[in-house]
Amino acid sequence: LALLGGSAALAKDQIRREPVHFKAGATGATLKGKITGDETVDYVVNARQGQSMVVTLDASNASAYFNVMPPGSDTAIFIGSTSGNRYEGTLPASGDYTVRLYLMRNAARRHETAAYTIDFAVSGTPAK
Repeated sequence: LALLGGSAALAKDQIRREPVHFKAGATGATLKGKITGDETVDYVVNARQGQSMVVTLDASNASAYFNVMPPGSDTAIFIGSTSGNRYEGTLPASGDYTVRLYLMRNAARRHETAAYTIDFAVSGTPAK
């Protein structure tokens, strides 16, 4: 059991958290990066209930996807591996949304790499 706990801790260490900042007056941001194997990047986007968010991923590896999780939850409201590389929706709550970028297990096991560009846009008036 100790070995299982250790591997879970190692997997969690592979998740890199990065806040997404929009320049003053901007409603979007574009970030570029690279992931290899079981690396995961959690992009954190602060938004308000009722706003619209669009996330688009362009990756060099077809096994790269992202999920979108609402504030305070690990349950995805969007799963890229089944829904594609574009999310567009009205946000159900205010707070920090997590956009988790990863390689599918088959590619991760082969230690493949994905160079990517990910676009974030948040617009609209928050709900009152």
